[in-house]
Amino acid sequence: MKIKLEVDCTPEEARAFLGLPDVRALQERLLTEMEVRMAEYVRQSDPQTLVEHWMPFGVKGIEQWQQMWAQMLTTAAGLAPRPPQSDDDERD
Repeated sequence: MKIKLEVDCTPEEARAFLGLPDVRALQERLLTEMEVRMAEYVRQSDPQTLVEHWMPFGVKGIEQWQQMWAQMLTTAAGLAPRPPQSDDDERD
């Protein structure tokens, strides 16, 4: 048995029907406050500080990230160099 129920209502109507609070005013105030704070932060910060916050690891971190992925890919493809065998391994 298959039952299909289609409800055609606006988000406001659904919220009221389910008894959920209307948080639009609160959300608008919070978004406005976030926008003001972000704009103030950008105005007070110099470009160097912004880049340091956006890229905490800097160029060196990006290079390390690339090396890690390259090593993982070569290992997964079976292209990684094998560790040298000792004399004990050759006797076995």
